[in-house]
Amino acid sequence: MRRTRALKPIQTTKNVENILSCTEVGQPLSPMARKFHEPESNVYIIIVIGFQTQINPEVVKANLVDTFLKQPRFSCLQVADEKNGGQLKWVRTEVDLDNHVKVPSPDLNQVESADMYVEDYVSNLSRTKISMSIPMWDLHLLNIRTSKAESVGILRVHHSIGDGVSLMSLFLSCSRKVSDPDALPTLPASKKQKPCSTSSGGFLQHFIRLFSVLLIYWNTLVDVVMFLITILFLDDTKTPLKGPSGVGSTPRRIVHRIVSLDDVKLVKNAMNATINDVMVGVTQAALSRYLNRKYAGKNKKGGGGAAGNNNLPKNIRLRATSFVNLRPYLGNEDTAETMRSISDVKLGNLIGYVLFPFTIALREDALDYVRSAKATGKRKKATLEAIYTYFMAKTFKFFGTKWGSFPTQTTLWFSNVPGPQEEITCFGHQVAYVAPTCYGQPNALMIHVVSYANKINIILSVDEGIVPDPHQLCDDLEESLRLIKDAVIYKGLVDCNV
Repeated sequence: MRRTRALKPIQTTKNVENILSCTEVGQPLSPMARKFHEPESNVYIIIVIGFQTQINPEVVKANLVDTFLKQPRFSCLQVADEKNGGQLKWVRTEVDLDNHVKVPSPDLNQVESADMYVEDYVSNLSRTKISMSIPMWDLHLLNIRTSKAESVGILRVHHSIGDGVSLMSLFLSCSRKVSDPDALPTLPASKKQKPCSTSSGGFLQHFIRLFSVLLIYWNTLVDVVMFLITILFLDDTKTPLKGPSGVGSTPRRIVHRIVSLDDVKLVKNAMNATINDVMVGVTQAALSRYLNRKYAGKNKKGGGGAAGNNNLPKNIRLRATSFVNLRPYLGNEDTAETMRSISDVKLGNLIGYVLFPFTIALREDALDYVRSAKATGKRKKATLEAIYTYFMAKTFKFFGTKWGSFPTQTTLWFSNVPGPQEEITCFGHQVAYVAPTCYGQPNALMIHVVSYANKINIILSVDEGIVPDPHQLCDDLEESLRLIKDAVIYKGLVDCNV
């Protein structure tokens, strides 16, 4: 068994003590953080981490003191400020790790399936909330061997503390490469657009630049109008995936499926797309398969329908609330830069979202799903919709929660967060997989995609009353990726552009 050891900090010129005197303490929660406390969107992030060794709880606790507890939000209460209308604010407190680190000891003789035990344990967490009398996070360490790991850690954090990108930065700042125990992990490099030259090009280049700016503003206007129409009355089609009002307070079943990152990259390179384009395409294909099967079952009860036929209703409107990291747009440091040390990580919710339409249809050519996702993704990149929804939380708070809340009219939440490119250890424990997701969102389905080394993990968080068979949906996602990859190979598109 690999020995665990305390985390060796990366040297930095910043004084770690500076973080303890952060000016955020005593300040009210940001408008976006307050949104995650609303009744219909009281959202928690759950990160399930599989390890290749048994967990040493004492080593973990010792490292938490020098990592998580150096972050003000992990050592602050969220207290109602009576002088400011009951608005929540950050208040420093002493942290008792025994209130946050849980180490259950299940009777392994009574456990029929370790995988189901962990799945049920996570599901039961979604039935509970963390008391506001302590900082709103906890960590559960399960030394139980599953089919994918020797042990499992479950970090639960209220979304008001930080978004997925900032928590990923914190997690990676606590991690080191397996190949180099003193080196931080590396994240995939984000592509940066090259600035246009102003010294050449003449009238045509200026015209193209002006047209691009006008297109962005036009797209933003269209998206804002569509957003307002959605909030007022435009609901998604009532499909077997669409949850009713109040679904945000229901328990969740959380499952995940690991697929090959190399397969995704093969499709990405062949179609000159992005990882996100491919995964959205795979998701569109999987949801189409899943819904077609559901409608086939309904039609059979009425005397018709077969699983091999097209049973989908026409013109299904199915949209995702798709989250966007705004740090590159709002001038914040790159994620890779903020992982240099614990004190460099800035927690918070610098995220916006867009209403992303999914194409639900059975395609003869599986690559059409990726083409559709690529076209929609390109269109959504040429808009300021995500920035608008971020600032809307602050601007519209005076007009009632309906205008500042997350939309309940969409069918699902979708999020994609890049993970480390190589295998890592966390507090000396080698990581087998990382599976982040949420519960408390006002949709019956959330799909989260995260990369780790040469794998991609697809995580589903579902209301079992609406989606009773999440493992079947995982099968559809895996099968859809296989069909799309096979189509690329069959058409000879490998290393070519479509």
